[in-house]
Amino acid sequence: MCHCNRCRKKSGSSNLSMVGVVAEDYQLLCGKEQICAYSAPILYAAPAYTSYFCKTCGSPTPPDVVSDFFEIPAGLLDDSPGIKPDRHIFTEFTPEWDEISDELPQYTLKQLYRLRHGKDLPPETKIKSHYDVDNA
Repeated sequence: MCHCNRCRKKSGSSNLSMVGVVAEDYQLLCGKEQICAYSAPILYAAPAYTSYFCKTCGSPTPPDVVSDFFEIPAGLLDDSPGIKPDRHIFTEFTPEWDEISDELPQYTLKQLYRLRHGKDLPPETKIKSHYDVDNA
């Protein structure tokens, strides 16, 4: 469950719950021509954060071309994926009006970077939100 500003804007709520998918386990059955993309300004390094959405209804979608691993917004699924959330990420961006009230692990950008890369975030990295793009 991601609490970064971009995911909150994409979802229109306090966080965006995503389901990780391995490409070999995924097949888009129809509607590829309906998928549009918006690439937000780069915060740290290329590539840009890209949001995919349906040009007919505006719902967030998986990407039209998938990589080896990608994420699908959990709210798109009609049926249960058989899994539950396992963590909150980018928790330093959680808005004041929201309160994380479950017992799931919570990771800030720095903690998540260490978890994913096995090393500390470079000290010169300034933590930014999409509001900071013009001031980058």
